Amino acid sequence: MASHVVGIDIVEVPRIRRVLERWGERFLNRIYTTQEIAYCRGRAPQLASRFAAKEAVMKALGTGIRGVGWREVEVLRQRGRAPALQLHGRAQSRARALGITELALSLTHSDHYALASVVGAVEETRRP
Repeated sequence: MASHVVGIDIVEVPRIRRVLERWGERFLNRIYTTQEIAYCRGRAPQLASRFAAKEAVMKALGTGIRGVGWREVEVLRQRGRAPALQLHGRAQSRARALGITELALSLTHSDHYALASVVGAVEETRRP
């Protein structure tokens, strides 16, 4: 039987907008990778959905925000393709230790909320 890890998170878009207005580049550079910043172009709904994705991955990895850095979880997006996750550093090490072979990401947002859902497949012999 296959095993999976799951993480989900919801973020208020206006909250991200307020933080961005107050802290600007400092906030962006602390949370997001260069590619994420370029893709989002300051758009609060896209930033919020990526913030939610990072937290959802941290939940799936079982680390919370203390065990993995924000920029160690990266949401990649190519036009016409579903969003994908790229893990770096401690996030990548934790995923390997758990035997996670694949992570699937789904993002959605409205004017008020952004939601991310992450499901990870785990090697049969290395179930958490």
